[in-house]
Amino acid sequence: MNLSQLANARILDQPVYEPGKPIDDVAKEYGLPLDQICKLASNENPWGSSALAQKAATQALKTLHLYPDGSAHALIRRLMEVHSLTQQQFVLGNGSNEIIELLGHVFLEPGDELVCGEFAFIVYKLVALLMGAQPVEVPMPGLSHDLDLMRKAITERTKLVFLPSPNNPTGSANTEEEIFQFVRSLPEHVIFCFDEAYAEYLEAPPDLRPLIEEGRKVICLRTFSKIHGLAALRIGYGYSSPEMIGLLQRARQPFNVNAVAQAAAIGALEDGDWVSLCQKRNRDGLAQLAAGLDKLGIEYIPSHANFLLSKPGNGRSLFFELQKRGIITRALGPALGDYLRISVGTEHENFRLLNELEQALTVYGA
Repeated sequence: MNLSQLANARILDQPVYEPGKPIDDVAKEYGLPLDQICKLASNENPWGSSALAQKAATQALKTLHLYPDGSAHALIRRLMEVHSLTQQQFVLGNGSNEIIELLGHVFLEPGDELVCGEFAFIVYKLVALLMGAQPVEVPMPGLSHDLDLMRKAITERTKLVFLPSPNNPTGSANTEEEIFQFVRSLPEHVIFCFDEAYAEYLEAPPDLRPLIEEGRKVICLRTFSKIHGLAALRIGYGYSSPEMIGLLQRARQPFNVNAVAQAAAIGALEDGDWVSLCQKRNRDGLAQLAAGLDKLGIEYIPSHANFLLSKPGNGRSLFFELQKRGIITRALGPALGDYLRISVGTEHENFRLLNELEQALTVYGA
């Protein structure tokens, strides 16, 4: 009897998330100098993390022999100040991905349904399948979430509904008014998860705390991986009602967020000036990419995040051609085969991308 015969049956059919190729591997594969590789694939902050976050992380390295604070008291106290919520309304995760998985562990059973957009973050679907539940992928006309269509997709078997806004990979966003109306229309047995991974890139992000105060079954997710530039440390958090958080805490593993990540996150929250600077640079970068794509005659979806979903045609072929030239972008699945997702880089990186894309189009044009 082999290991596959001993495995949980649904694991054998579970899709595997495939991350982009690391910078080192691309350099080695194509014989390129490491410093000439331009990674615009993972929606990272190209300007890095704040000096305050780095200083706090460095200080935390001095006590690596100690377990982290399993309750993250210092970080949660800071989050309480940011969001004006109580200590019992926060849960930390090893990235916000872990909290998505916790929601699956707590609320999903075989036969349940999870509703999400067809072009939303793939992890929602993966968690549903992992728990033996059914992902219900709702069409996204215009590559945006249509909340009326999502509402119609909800049945008596629906347990979780996920809405990322801004959405990855399309960059589209829903208004606060739309979201409030949608949540207030949900039946009692449905939990609404609002994924705010890119919230800091919005000028006025929706504030769902009034819905939580109303007693709605709402949880909001945030991450330090994007504008805060702490992707390598994998730290995120959720906020909701004390009842919701109490259930998730039962499924959370002890010491799931390391001490260096906790310290860096506190430092990041102290540096509002860095966040403001990165917001401005990102707006400038989006404008630079949009102008360049316009010049090349390439369609794209206007973005509220730190990336653009472009439609040059032959997306996968162009992905490989750009990679040969030292530019890493993100090719998408068959349904978005004509598209490439391009993360905002520095001004120089954006210039290189546009220049190499123009050259690549002569090889693999639309």
